[in-house]
Amino acid sequence: MTSTRDAALHPSGAGCVFLRTAVDSSTKSPRLLQFILLMSAMLLFQTHPASAHPQCLDFEPPFKPPWHLEFCTQYEEFGCCDQKTDNTIAERYWDIIDQLGEAGYELCGDMLKEIMCQECSPYAAHLYDAEDPYTPVRELPGLCFSYCSDFHGKCRHLVKYLTENQLLRDTSERDASTFCSLVDLSDQDYCYPNVLKSTDLNSNLGQVVQDPKGCLQLCLTEVANNLRNPVLMLHSNDETHRMFIAEQLGFVWVYLPDGSRLEQPFMDLSGEVMTTPWLGDERGFLGMAFHPKYRDNGLFFIYYSIQVNGQQEKIRISEMKVSATDMNMADPYSERVILEIEEPAANHNGGQLLFGLDGYLYIFTGDGGKAGDPFGKYGNSQNKTALLGKVLRIDVDGSDSSWRPYRIPPDNPFLDDLDARPEVYAYGVRNMWRCSVDRGDQVSRYGRGRIFCGDVGQNRYEEIDIIEKGGNYGWRAKEGFECYDLKLCHNSSLNDILPIFAYSHHVGKSVTGGYVYRGCESPNLNGLYIFGDFMSGRIMALEEDKTTGTWKEKSVCMGNTKTCSFPGLINHHHKFIISFAEDEAGELYFLATAYPSAISPFGTVYKFMDPSRRAPPGKCKQKPLPVKVRGKKVPFVPKELTVLDTNEKPTRPPPRKFKLPTKPPVTRNQIRSTATPTSFATTTSTSVKPKWKSLDKKNKLKPQKKKKVPNKPAAKKNNLKKDQFKKTSVVKAAKDKVKPRNNQTSTADFKSNTLKTPKNPKKGKIQSQKVPQGKGAQRPNKPAKNSIKVKEPPRVYNTFLNETETNFDVTGNQTMQNKLQGKL
Repeated sequence: MTSTRDAALHPSGAGCVFLRTAVDSSTKSPRLLQFILLMSAMLLFQTHPASAHPQCLDFEPPFKPPWHLEFCTQYEEFGCCDQKTDNTIAERYWDIIDQLGEAGYELCGDMLKEIMCQECSPYAAHLYDAEDPYTPVRELPGLCFSYCSDFHGKCRHLVKYLTENQLLRDTSERDASTFCSLVDLSDQDYCYPNVLKSTDLNSNLGQVVQDPKGCLQLCLTEVANNLRNPVLMLHSNDETHRMFIAEQLGFVWVYLPDGSRLEQPFMDLSGEVMTTPWLGDERGFLGMAFHPKYRDNGLFFIYYSIQVNGQQEKIRISEMKVSATDMNMADPYSERVILEIEEPAANHNGGQLLFGLDGYLYIFTGDGGKAGDPFGKYGNSQNKTALLGKVLRIDVDGSDSSWRPYRIPPDNPFLDDLDARPEVYAYGVRNMWRCSVDRGDQVSRYGRGRIFCGDVGQNRYEEIDIIEKGGNYGWRAKEGFECYDLKLCHNSSLNDILPIFAYSHHVGKSVTGGYVYRGCESPNLNGLYIFGDFMSGRIMALEEDKTTGTWKEKSVCMGNTKTCSFPGLINHHHKFIISFAEDEAGELYFLATAYPSAISPFGTVYKFMDPSRRAPPGKCKQKPLPVKVRGKKVPFVPKELTVLDTNEKPTRPPPRKFKLPTKPPVTRNQIRSTATPTSFATTTSTSVKPKWKSLDKKNKLKPQKKKKVPNKPAAKKNNLKKDQFKKTSVVKAAKDKVKPRNNQTSTADFKSNTLKTPKNPKKGKIQSQKVPQGKGAQRPNKPAKNSIKVKEPPRVYNTFLNETETNFDVTGNQTMQNKLQGKL
């Protein structure tokens, strides 16, 4: 239930109906108004305490502005305003100062600036009671009692410029105790200026939120759903920002930047791919990579399981081409087989394809399956004459003089080794599941080109490796940092490369490799390698110490309800993490399912989001190239329950942006009517700064470009008078449209509409104010008796206020019994 105090502070809400009735009645009973004000103060502590994380009025995390702020400079290191918003606040500020004059500026200029700049505070949502979209937003920020008393004593006349809420205006004319009880906050940590003094709030501003155990709290958004074991998602690097999502069955779907999916698949290999509905079966469509010059040649490569003559199982790597007539369809007749490798068992099929920065295709195969790599004397992984258990590197842009449909790169490490296949780039791997190329730091390019892989362990350890040319990664001699085959492990010729990180099966039992985050939207995550575990559903991160080259684990967990209280965010996901993905802009995703079967439609794609800090608005905007769509599009319909469910109807409209009166549109007839000097006798009062240049062909006014708003006027006295009265009169038009009323009618209408918000400010009544003639005339502090004030237009902020229904009940993920013998 909305309290009387809430209704007094906010432009609308459930309590406004009661207050509107009460205020109307108070015209007959002054004591009733006094009772309302006393009740407002008594209900002061009924508001909910603020959540302990920074948040802006648009319900997003704050950010570091891309350029310095010229007005609200105290928030240029971190806050909620970019330069455009800062200039808007400055313009509103100087408009009010124009009304006050030089004496008012000297008395209240600094305090007014402090109050208005709270919209830029990283805790703006708390100051304005806007922690979520379903509570009314204040029209004044929460002011601590002592600060408010000082403001009331010197500058209470400013309230009429900051709000059109009549109850607040009336209360400001009363004693300081009553007024300050209304604008105070129940949580004293967040009222201004206490919010600046709290060490707990300000010591870690902009850093990622951690729980008491040091776990990084992240939130998610749902991107796609109803997928059957989605094994990969990738982009084609052609500036269209499309995403291609592959299902284990052999279907590849196209998702457009608007979130919709094309009805027809990009590719359907379900008739060729070998897979089963068995729980945890690793065979199927497993890998895909677009050629670095895909935009020009339309080539891409696929990796999938096949069965020959109903008996022999193989993995096949093929080249295919996009359709010549439809950019969203593969040519089904274009397949050219590049390589086939026999598989001795059903598991450990590898499945990763990627192109390195060198332009060569990297192929990651499994060791052949079963347990402990039992094939041959040393196993497949340590046998360089076998293609299983390897990282292979080939040049697909041509063929050699032999039977191969590809070339061997001239710098492959074992090219001259008679006991090794020339395709081998690295060996000693067990079953690398999901590898990625680091695109490098956006500024320094540090780390660019490194290949990270998650290698699934046997029964004790899972590991993360960085691939090096000619490297031996130890399997089956080692598992993680420990010995697995003691005889091989103690062989002095092993010379293996240790993983950068390994974890035991107490944490998880099947690693899923991820990506180093190099995106734009979440600066806190930059440089973190984020990965997960298929069996435990745990998400983890590694942070590099650049001085030593070592990596340290940083635990990652889903944010709590308060942390993820932004529209559209969720703090849960399906348990079985199949793969990670990176879009064309570098933002990070992962794919998970609630039931790991190739025919189970429970696969969902999630996008990571840092709730503590974001990039400045506009910095991460992309301009995708147009996509020619021939068929139908299937719109995305989210299914996961968000912390703030998007189906709840808000209890308030968006916050309103108050502006001082502007003059109405001028027509050609009105311009002609201003020919005589006497027309300046009664002009419309205005202090917002657009000056109109001329009329265009469509009778529309062209605003001049606004000048850069200074922090303080160069000459206060001259600045206050500058161009105040060089404005065109519209008296004749105003008289035609607005009929004069007597004082009683105007007063009654004003009281009956005191808390109503005009639906369309452009349709408001045009009201005028007498202004003395002459360039040097001072603007009167008070309007003439019979003048009618222009209604100020609604305040507008960027908000996410779709009619939504909240549901804080976050359901748990489905869990599976330990039936899964193999691991994706």
